[in-house]
Formats: sequence, structure tokens, C-alpha cells
Amino acid sequence: MTLSTRRTRANLLLLLCAAIWGFAFVAQVAGAHVGAFTFNATRFALGAASLLPVVAVLDRRGAVTRAQGTARWRDALAPGALCGVFLATASTLQQKGIESTTAGNAAFVTGLYVVMVPLVGVFLGHRITRTIWLGVSFAVVGLYLLTMTEGIARMNPGDLLCLVSTVFWTSHILAIGRFARRCDPLRLSVVQFAACSAYCAVGALATESTPFTGLHTAVVPLLYAGVVSVGVAYTLQVVGQQDALASHAALIMSLETVFGAVGGALLLGERMAPIGYLGAGLMLVGIVLSQLEPRRRDAHPVPVPEPPSTALDDEPLVDEPLAGEAGVGVRRER
Repeated sequence: MTLSTRRTRANLLLLLCAAIWGFAFVAQVAGAHVGAFTFNATRFALGAASLLPVVAVLDRRGAVTRAQGTARWRDALAPGALCGVFLATASTLQQKGIESTTAGNAAFVTGLYVVMVPLVGVFLGHRITRTIWLGVSFAVVGLYLLTMTEGIARMNPGDLLCLVSTVFWTSHILAIGRFARRCDPLRLSVVQFAACSAYCAVGALATESTPFTGLHTAVVPLLYAGVVSVGVAYTLQVVGQQDALASHAALIMSLETVFGAVGGALLLGERMAPIGYLGAGLMLVGIVLSQLEPRRRDAHPVPVPEPPSTALDDEPLVDEPLAGEAGVGVRRER
């Protein structure tokens, strides 16, 4: 297979991955009636379980011994437990927000974490480029047009919860970036998903009147959000990123927000006002601009629920495929 053919295949796999993640917002809307904590506890338990076979296959291919595997699990426990806190908080705020907003709005508002990461970098002493500032400007104007056409006092509560969730998505990305170099990224992903599930299970038992009831009415959304969105999509990413150029991957995965809106329109009959479409378009432009940065040669793929920004890179960067790591994820900051 020629290099051109491999890259075309890789780009198509990443496009499919972005579509799967975008349509996951539809699944979240469809399963919202079971309760945010219950939905997420079940979803992330399924997600963690679905990645275990991937770990086993990659260990076998890499000739990882049982002792080495056990040590890698042990190294991932504490970081995964901490990352799970941010993941549980972010995903629960997002899921509660989805109860009173559309899949399209949730996708675009949540996507703002991509432009928030470089802003955090300012406080960490990182330099951010003019392109990123321009992306932030587009995203902020787009957010206003999408969600606050009648002023801040009339902002949809669901949109507001999704907006708050971006703070915790950003914290989660920063935590993942700190720990992913110290332990197996894929095992870190499994542990954080399992931890998130446990935290959400406690939240369901403590706050929901009938926790874990009615799950049979949300089997399809749960299987999609848990198994397909996590296990299948992340596996596609592992394969796709072996041959994809980083700049191509960043732009392709930005389409996740678009697929969220398309899924809401096709499957849920959602519609935006014309000003909302303009706002969504500006937000997409801002998200793409925030990722138009070359990648670091030694960047490791990081498994997170949604692809993070590259904007906190502070070393010389190159545009090349990411290969050889037994991990998943599209973009790395720092």
C-alpha cells in the first residue's frame, strides 16, 4: 500500500471517528431521561470494558509480559483516579445541560474547550500565537450568536451548563497531559473511565430518586455512547493516526462539532435560527484556527473523551504522523 493510499485511509478513519463522537451527542440526548449520573456511570463502565480487549491486543503485539502489564496498571491507578474526577464533573455537567438544550448546541459549546486550553496557557507562561487569539475571538462571537441572542440573562440553562463543563474538560486535558508521559496512555484511559463510572454511580445513589432504573429504555444510546463512542472510535483513532499527518487529523477531528449538529438535525429534528447557524459557523472557524499549529515530534497520543488542542505546545514542532504508541487520542497540548 502506497503512502498516499495509507494517508487517505487514515483520514477516512479519522473522519469516521469524528462522526461517531459527534453523533454521540444525539445518544446523550436520547438517553437523558435516565438521569445524568446513571447515564454516565453506565456509559463509562461500558467504555472502560470495551477498551480492555484493545489493551490485550496491543500488549500481545508489543510482547508485554504479565509483570510489565501489572506494573503499568499500577502506575495508572492514581493518575487515572484524579483524571476521573475532572472527567466525571465535566461529563455530568454536560449531560445535565443536554437535558435542556439541543445536541447541536451542546456539541458546539462543548467544543470551546479547544480554544480554552491555549488561554490557560497564558497563565502557565506559554506563548500563544496571533492565529489562536483570532480563533478565540471567532469562537466567543459565535458563542454569543448561538446561545445569547436575547442577552446573557436569557441564556439557555443547558447551554450554560455545557459552557461551565468546558472549564472541567480543560482541566481534564491538562491533567491527562501531565500524566500521560508517566504511564501507559491506554491504561490511563481505562482507569479514568472506570473511576468516572464509580464517581457517577455514587452521585446517582446519592442524588437521584430512582438510580439505575429504566436502563432498558436507553440501551441503544448507552451502547452507542459507551461502546461505539469509546471503544470503537478510540480504536479507529489508534489505527488512523499511525499514517495521518497531524495537521490533517486536527482539522478532520474539528468536524466533531459539525457532526453533532448534523446528527441532531437528522435524528432529532433539531433546527437553529439563522443567527444560530451563523454563530455555529463562527465557532467552528474559531475551533479550527485554534488548532492550526504544527505538532511536536515527540508528542504522544492521549486518550480523552474528545480531542484536545495543540495550542500549548512550546517546543519546535513538526507536521508528521504519530505512530508506534499504544495509545489513543488526536491532539496533544503542551
